[in-house]
Amino acid sequence: MNNSIVVIPTYNEIENIEAIIRKVLTLSQPFDLLIIDDGSPDGTAAVVKRLMGEFPALLHLVERKGKLGLGTAYIHGFKWALERGYEYIFEMDADFSHPPEDLVRLHHACAVQGKDVAIGSRYITGVNVVNWPINRVLMSYFAGTYVRMITGMSIMDPTAGFICYTARVLRTINLNSIRFIGYAFQIEMKFNSWKYGFDIVEVPIIFTDRTKGASKMSRGIFKEAVFGVISMKINSYFKRYIPSHSEK
Repeated sequence: MNNSIVVIPTYNEIENIEAIIRKVLTLSQPFDLLIIDDGSPDGTAAVVKRLMGEFPALLHLVERKGKLGLGTAYIHGFKWALERGYEYIFEMDADFSHPPEDLVRLHHACAVQGKDVAIGSRYITGVNVVNWPINRVLMSYFAGTYVRMITGMSIMDPTAGFICYTARVLRTINLNSIRFIGYAFQIEMKFNSWKYGFDIVEVPIIFTDRTKGASKMSRGIFKEAVFGVISMKINSYFKRYIPSHSEK
């Protein structure tokens, strides 16, 4: 078992899943890989099961019954990883929008540079997004501006979904208290990490929109993020954040 694991939620990713698994598991830095599949009707899980025979100690699968939300998939994966003693726990998409090679850079930021959270950031060095229509780029960029204004965080890409968390961060955050299940989940996790005083770094990446499969983005996801940030900020006034990472 490696000390690093990548958690990838899937729903109907049969066009991408084998390629992303092979890429992650053959990087220069060794990673284990956990797929959380939400009952994909296209046979995504069957592909993973076939590849588990090829990568028996590295590749793992959790199957869930139906679409239960991105946030709940990651929470399940985080708990699974913590129970098994992984030290560096990553989240990323299955569609190659997050460059797998940059997992190595995120790992270096935490394992070598000593950061608690490393974010693969689209906006820390300008706008590094490929193949998105301009309206979506603007929506994403100004969503970050909105989040910073409401929360007080300085993170340039608070909605990013390409991240390395150290185990101490996930142990400190009460994962059962995370409320959001869509992309607002990404904001809530970073907000909690920031409120607890963890050392967060943004590592520049180039984000390339998927070329295979269908996007899971919806209007409801954005609505959750817009209104959820306000409620999250208000609720934070009634919560005590006691730093507990002195073990570092």
